[in-house]
Amino acid sequence: MNSGESAGPLAGLRIVEVSSFVASPLCGLTLSQLGAQVIRIDPIGGASDYRRWPVTAGGESIYWTGLNRGKHSLSCDFRNPESQKLIQQLATAPGPGGGIFVTNAGGRDWMGHETLSALREDVITLEILGKRDGTAGVDYTVNAALGFPQVTGRGGGEVVNHVLPAWDIACGLHASTALLAAVRRRDQTGAGSQITLPLEDVALATAGALGYLTEVMVNGRQRQATGNAIYGTYGTDFVTADHARFMIVALTNRHFWDLVTLTETGAAVDALETALDTDFRVEGERYEYRDALTALFARWFRRHSAAEVSDALRKSSVLFEQYRSFTDVVESDALETNPLFSPLEQPRIGQYLAAGHPARFDSRHLSAAPAPVVGQHSAQVVAEILGLDDDEIAGLFERGVIG
Repeated sequence: MNSGESAGPLAGLRIVEVSSFVASPLCGLTLSQLGAQVIRIDPIGGASDYRRWPVTAGGESIYWTGLNRGKHSLSCDFRNPESQKLIQQLATAPGPGGGIFVTNAGGRDWMGHETLSALREDVITLEILGKRDGTAGVDYTVNAALGFPQVTGRGGGEVVNHVLPAWDIACGLHASTALLAAVRRRDQTGAGSQITLPLEDVALATAGALGYLTEVMVNGRQRQATGNAIYGTYGTDFVTADHARFMIVALTNRHFWDLVTLTETGAAVDALETALDTDFRVEGERYEYRDALTALFARWFRRHSAAEVSDALRKSSVLFEQYRSFTDVVESDALETNPLFSPLEQPRIGQYLAAGHPARFDSRHLSAAPAPVVGQHSAQVVAEILGLDDDEIAGLFERGVIG
């Protein structure tokens, strides 16, 4: 089975995936882009996310195809004991690169680690959970319970959910890293691994590492919602004379004083510094008095057009970008000129520019083939991995074991 992935550094690895939503498919996509063979197994007709939005005018899921590019697809009747045995055989098939199983559809003994390890002692299994106790949880519920909506937006008792499924994304990438660590250990020691990765713990670990939780434990207080201001430093958004909006970030003294010079506010900033008896060379002081500083800088932005602002900022060290919509990005040349993107002809969707893996290996990005139709490779998978002949495969189709 060759979808162009053989050139990647993970060529020779085979991952069997039973997954839905974001985290688990993203794990498989990441490994596929790096050259692994990823076999996605779905219920016949597709799982619950096979038609998830966004969809085309014909109802085909742009979401699903995006997360499953380059994978091979086998469909089974998960309630059929013969299908369950087939999945077990695929997950534990012999060979140095096989015996790796990923799922977020836990709670089924027939595809649990204990069952699979009895069939292959060095099997590596990774199960993504919602909460660490095994109960259900998704990005949006985990995020709500963690505290981020309370510090997103302007505050005042309002909670604001962000639209990016950040914990799903982090979980999928943690999952791919954990699997590769387990493969390395197996290569060195011959031992398999049982990995469990709760989405809830991914979120908690990240919030702890970034200090959101630690500052409560150490300082006895949590940060407040600050809108578009950046916590602990100077950065916020400004509107120009022609109603464009820019995000401005001044992380260093050079950035900040360049911003002062650019906005012609040196005398006013010096006077403010004296009046407040503070020192704007200190990052925390710039954050503390951000509203007063922003009021001074905003006047310059309001007097200039977006083009004038961009030109002036490019000549300075100040970090900036103009706010754009997804449509703005697509209609610009940002994708066409970026070697990360290449044309992809996706059956059922059409042609579009698809991103490869963001890391460059030997100066090139690794990309994946189009996403399959559910069940597209059913016969091919069982023939090549399990060695079944045409009559045996026909029998599986006739009995509804595969679809």
